[in-house]
Amino acid sequence: MDARATLVEIRDEVAAGGRRAAEVCDLFLARIAAIDPDLAAFLTVDAEAARREAAEVDRRVARGERLPLAGVPIAVKDTLATRGLATTAASRLLDGYVPPYDATAVARLKAAGAVVLGKTNCDEFAMGSSTENSAFGPTRNPWAAGRTPGGSSGGSAAAVAARLAPAALGSDTGGSIRQPAAFCGVVGLRPTWGRVSRYGLIAFASSLDQVGPLSRTVRDAAAVLTVIAGPDEADATASATPLADYEAACDRGCLGLKIGVPRRSLESGVDEAVAARFEAALAVLADQGASLVDVDLPHERHAVPVYYLVATAEASANLARYDGVRFGLRVGPPAGGGVDRMYRDTRGAGFGREVVRRIMLGTYALRAGYYDAYYQKAQLVRALMRRDYDAALARVDVVATPTTPTAAFGLGEKIDDPIAMYLADVLTVGPSLAGLPAISVPCGFIGASLPVGLQLVGRPFDEATVVAAAAAHERATPWHTAEPPAARLAGPAI
Repeated sequence: MDARATLVEIRDEVAAGGRRAAEVCDLFLARIAAIDPDLAAFLTVDAEAARREAAEVDRRVARGERLPLAGVPIAVKDTLATRGLATTAASRLLDGYVPPYDATAVARLKAAGAVVLGKTNCDEFAMGSSTENSAFGPTRNPWAAGRTPGGSSGGSAAAVAARLAPAALGSDTGGSIRQPAAFCGVVGLRPTWGRVSRYGLIAFASSLDQVGPLSRTVRDAAAVLTVIAGPDEADATASATPLADYEAACDRGCLGLKIGVPRRSLESGVDEAVAARFEAALAVLADQGASLVDVDLPHERHAVPVYYLVATAEASANLARYDGVRFGLRVGPPAGGGVDRMYRDTRGAGFGREVVRRIMLGTYALRAGYYDAYYQKAQLVRALMRRDYDAALARVDVVATPTTPTAAFGLGEKIDDPIAMYLADVLTVGPSLAGLPAISVPCGFIGASLPVGLQLVGRPFDEATVVAAAAAHERATPWHTAEPPAARLAGPAI
């Protein structure tokens, strides 16, 4: 076995006793040590704790326990709380913060036999599309070191693409799982809002945030979703809607499925090369027995401004808790400065430029006299967007678009142009605002080294159909087997 093994292959071999979890853990820790210094996918790696967890998995397997993720190494985005392991949200404000508990999704992974390798880099407080907003420096794309891996879950996507972990957890507010998955040539699944508990996820925009997996294959993502999904007493918004057998759904195929294509929404703003790969992906689905149906999403053109009103308003409220009193960074107060001065100095030192920008935007939109004109109007348009998706999905089983309008852009290319950066999410924010499940799967390359993603959006809590269509495309194409240059570096095998 080497780092090319999929999550399912690792799980099945460890569960059958053919491989020890400790050996697998050492393999991936060695790759991280050799490759990640140039990639910067990880912020924290706790090799000692990972080896302890792997040894415990081996003991559990020897006792005859059936573990759904036996011995599988997992990377975790640094917005999810991990007991005894620093959780910073890539912000100076939380530098050194060590939670006393695990997020529900992390706890469920560990209970299922997964081994947490460490915490991955991200845009600060998940606010960004390139991982350049991390207070600890950017992550590099494994396919092209001078380009972004996407964001905000860029570290998780890069780690999976470079074979530093077979799977990772990310969080998706406006596309933060799907966009980096597309840029790095891996699978990224955003479940329906409420399908996975948000307990222990550092909040950005609570009506949009959702935890989900990144992996090399659709089946691997389905296996992770099976473990982390479901109701949670610690999160009243975690739905009790029954779960499906997501791994079994991977074998359903797409014969007879109706795939909706919102062609009017895609007429402008999508790079020609991306559009060509998208059309090729649609042809693959049609060859597998799906039928293509034109659908209309008339309010989709408002998705970006609506998102950046709703999300920033919620961020303004959520980030008010970081005041230098309860946890994280504290600056001052100077003698006679008072508590207001401490708040100002702490936030000024701890928050990065993009976080400040979004707090200011959200606070402005919520001000008396502006609330009706901005935030409330955005929520009304959001409802219209959800209605558009409901109407489309009453006619078809899934809606297909490119995941991103372009391939990965250069590091530094958009960092000083917030509007250009926000438009990188133009195709992913709509499903987020509607609360729908969506997946990105690799669908080709521009040139030899810039991956392109296909996005499939489904009905609420119908992740199974989304997974079925994505897996059908994956089986018929070779894109998920391609290895970026960073993954080809010599490494140990077991």
